[in-house]
Amino acid sequence: MSDFGLGNEWVGICHSVLASISPQSPIVDLTHLIRPLEVQSGALLLADSMPYIAEDAVVLGVVDPNVGKDREVAIATASGRFLVGPDNGLLSLAWAAAGGVESAVEITSEDVVRPPRAESFRAPDTLCPAAAQLAAGMELGRLGPAVDAGSLTALALAEPEVSDGEIRGEVLDFNRFGNIQLNVREADLMRAGLGDVSCLTIKAVSASAEARRGSTYADFAPGEYGVLFDERGWMEIVRGNPESALEGLGLSPGHLVWISRSRMP
Repeated sequence: MSDFGLGNEWVGICHSVLASISPQSPIVDLTHLIRPLEVQSGALLLADSMPYIAEDAVVLGVVDPNVGKDREVAIATASGRFLVGPDNGLLSLAWAAAGGVESAVEITSEDVVRPPRAESFRAPDTLCPAAAQLAAGMELGRLGPAVDAGSLTALALAEPEVSDGEIRGEVLDFNRFGNIQLNVREADLMRAGLGDVSCLTIKAVSASAEARRGSTYADFAPGEYGVLFDERGWMEIVRGNPESALEGLGLSPGHLVWISRSRMP
C-alpha cells in the first residue's frame, strides 16, 4: 500500500525488487492511491484491511512525507503478520488491529538494504528488500537492531465529545464516492441518548443537513442525506447516489461535525 499513484514507474519498480528476492510470494496491491502524504488515511486503510489479510503476510506500507528522515522499521505482530514501513504512525493502527507488537527492529542491515539511489525514493532499496526477505523466511532480527515497542510512533485518533443529546465528532476520512467517515461509533450514539433516533441533524461550519438512519446505501433516495455504520464500525455520512455528501457539506479530514436529534418528523 502506498501513495505512489499509478502514473509513474514506482509501483512497478517495487514489484520488481520484491519478486527478485522472494519470487514464490504473491503480491497483493491494497492500493497505491492513498491521497498524497496523508499518513492517517493510509493508517486507517491498513487497519481496516487487517481482517482480510492472511496471517502469514508481510504488509508493506509507504506513505512517507519525511522520506529519508524517519527511521524505517519492521514489526512482528501477535497475529503472525509482519508490518514494514516508515516509523511515522502509518503502521500503528494496523499493529493494534493485528493484536499488538511482539517485537520490532530498525531496518539497517547491510546484508538487506542497499544504499538508496535517491534519498527521495528509498523504498526499492530499503523497505522492499526488508519485506521480501521476511517473506522469504529471514528472521526479523537479521534486518537490524531491536527497537523498543514503546518508542514506535503511534497515531492517536481524536475522540468524539459526547454530551446529552449531542456528539461533536471529527472527519477521519472520505472515499471516492463522497461518503464521509467520522470518529463516531454506535456506542457514542447510545451514550448521547441518540441510539433510537431515526433522523439526525448534521451540522458543520460550512453547511448542515438532516440525515435519516439506514443500514445500506440503497436505503436513501437520490440526493437524500443518510447516516449508517460501515463494516469497520465508524459512522458514515452518505448521500443517495449519485450525489456526494462530501461536496454537499464541504468537509475535509479534521473538520468538526455536530450530531443531534433532528426536529423533522
